[in-house]
Amino acid sequence: MSLLLSRLCFSKAARVPFLILSNSFSSSLLQTPPCAIISADSFGPDMGKLIISIANETDDTYLDKKVPLELMKKMGTVASSNGWVATLKDDGILRLQDDLNPVASDTNPKRIPLPPLETLPHCQTKIITNVSLSSSSPEDEDCVVAVKFLGPQISFCRPAQSNSGWTNVRIENPCFYSSRVMFSKKDEMFLMPGSGGHLIGSWDLRKRKPKTKIKRLRLRDFPDLSKTKREILHSCCKSEHLVESRTTDETFLLKQYKKATSKIVKGVEQMKTEALMVFKLDQQGNAVYTNCIWGLCIFLSKAEPFCTHAGSFPGLIFNVVHVLDVDETGSVGLYSPSIHTWNSTSTVPYFIPPQNILD
Repeated sequence: MSLLLSRLCFSKAARVPFLILSNSFSSSLLQTPPCAIISADSFGPDMGKLIISIANETDDTYLDKKVPLELMKKMGTVASSNGWVATLKDDGILRLQDDLNPVASDTNPKRIPLPPLETLPHCQTKIITNVSLSSSSPEDEDCVVAVKFLGPQISFCRPAQSNSGWTNVRIENPCFYSSRVMFSKKDEMFLMPGSGGHLIGSWDLRKRKPKTKIKRLRLRDFPDLSKTKREILHSCCKSEHLVESRTTDETFLLKQYKKATSKIVKGVEQMKTEALMVFKLDQQGNAVYTNCIWGLCIFLSKAEPFCTHAGSFPGLIFNVVHVLDVDETGSVGLYSPSIHTWNSTSTVPYFIPPQNILD
C-alpha cells in the first residue's frame, strides 16, 4: 500500500469513509486496526458522527459515519462481539446491530432481531452478562450466537437459519453465574471460565442439544507475591476471562483484580485495575502463569475479548493487555508488570477487533 494513501479511504462495500493510515493497516490482510468506541458528535436530533480511538494512534479519530445517538447512552447497548453490538429493548427482543462497526454502512445498517428470549425456571433474561458470535457475522449460515445471562442460564441460536430458535441450557455450578462466554475457533465450541479460574465450561454446538461439560484447570507457576500484595488482591473484585490467539492457536486465561478508588462519579465509586495476570492453557489441563505473550496484545473490555499480533499493525505495542471499562481505560504491561490506567467514563466500553475492508 502506497505511503501516499490519503487519510480517508472510501470503502465501496461499506459506502462510508474510514481512516486508514499508511502505517496502521494489517500487512497480511487489508484490515482496520483494533479500535475503541469513544463517542459521537451530534448530527441532528437522533444521529451523531462516530468518534473512535485507534489502538496504534494517539489522537481520537473523527469519522463521517453516522450512528444512532441512543446507542451511545448508558444501557443503550448490552454487549458486543466481533464488531456487532446487542440491544435489548422493552419488547424483550435482543437485536444485533452493526451501527458501531467503523466499516459498516450507515446508509444501510443491519439490525438483526433474534427470536424472543425464553426464560428457564428460576432463571432470568433481563440482565445479560455478554454475547459471543461464532463467526464474523450473524448472517453467516452456520453462525451461532451465545448469550450468557447473569445467573444459571446460557442460550444459543442460529439467526441465519429459517427455523431458528433458542437452545437454552441451565448451568448447575454457581461459579459460572457471573462468567462471560467466548467462542474458541480452535476447539469449535463455546468456552466459559468459572469464578476463580479453576474450571472451564464448554458447549459443542456441532451437537443439536449441547450439554455442559466442565474441565478442571490447575493453575501453575503462580507469581510470588508479598504478604501485603496478597492481602490487597484478596480485597479486590476479581474476574476471569478467556481469550484466544487465532494467529498462534493459543488460549489464555486472564485474572483481573479491580479495587475501589476514592473517586465517586454520580454516586458510584470508581474501580481501577490493581493487578492483571495471564495464564497460558495447555492440553494437559494446566493454566501456566506467564509474563510474556511474545508479539501478541490482548484487548479486554465489555465486548468479547480478543487477541491480535502487534506485528500486523505497526506501532502497536506487544506484550500488553489493553483495558476498557465503564470507569477505566489504559493498558497493563506484562513483562515487568506495569499498570497505566486511569478513571474515565464510557457508556460504550467496547473494543472493536480488526475488520476486513472490502474492495
